[in-house]
Amino acid sequence: MLKIAYSDVFRYSVPEKHRFPMQKYILIPERLLSEGTISQDNFFAPACLSEEEILTTHTAEYWYQLKTQTLPRKAARAIGFEMTPQLVERGRYIAHATYECALYAQQYGVAMNVAGGTHHSFADHGEGFCVFNDVCIASNLLLNRGQAKKILVIDLDVHQGNGNASIMANEPRVFVFSMHGAKNYPFRKQVSDLDIELDNDTGDAEYLQILEDTLPRLIAEIAPDMIFYQSAVDVLATDKLGKLGLTQAGCKARDEYVLQQAKAANIPVAIVMGGGYSEDIEDVVEAHCNTFRLAQQIFFEELV
Repeated sequence: MLKIAYSDVFRYSVPEKHRFPMQKYILIPERLLSEGTISQDNFFAPACLSEEEILTTHTAEYWYQLKTQTLPRKAARAIGFEMTPQLVERGRYIAHATYECALYAQQYGVAMNVAGGTHHSFADHGEGFCVFNDVCIASNLLLNRGQAKKILVIDLDVHQGNGNASIMANEPRVFVFSMHGAKNYPFRKQVSDLDIELDNDTGDAEYLQILEDTLPRLIAEIAPDMIFYQSAVDVLATDKLGKLGLTQAGCKARDEYVLQQAKAANIPVAIVMGGGYSEDIEDVVEAHCNTFRLAQQIFFEELV
């Protein structure tokens, strides 16, 4: 069964200027349910990340500032949301959801977090709407608990996962692959294990060819026993914050290729959503929903 992490906590109320991109956390589950792709049985409510789990990845000072709401104003501005206890709580649930998705993926082949992909969060600070780094926390928990030995992070967000690169810079058991827009935020990039920077307006054919030339080789060389896939849809040509040129069909083909590669190699894959900021919320929701539809089809319907 496709297990999907979702909680009402994900719907955290934000100021009006940020409300648009947050709508997807409501609209994606609603659409998947209404069209019959999934049922309520597919959802699970994640637990809250503990302090001990946070400290596997984030510094004690950063965590103290978050929990006491004493984060300096400049640091809060870098995150981009108004700093509240509710925002911190939301991040704790989202991060633990990604870890739980990894455990479900080990059982079923794939699992998905309706949120997640907070790859701009560093060990000691947050950036770009990211408070806790969910994929890095989940990776550290898996490694520390002997639940994985080698992890591949496939980050296909239009923005480089600078937090992922920084946090995992000295962790040889986690390989971070980021394919992103060369001229997109963050403008000061970190060094991942593999960075592929794409020109503005890179379209479907070129994008997919680069992915096909890269991913099978990485899987063969790294031999991971867990994959985290950031399936962001800010690669769309319609995205307000992205500078690539993918169509809906190209974005769907990207997801299909990644999931087929993971399944063929028999590697569990935990999927997080990442960004999506197209002018029309319909473009964002439809592209994200395609990822869920493909996971259902590739891992479960093909078994029938």
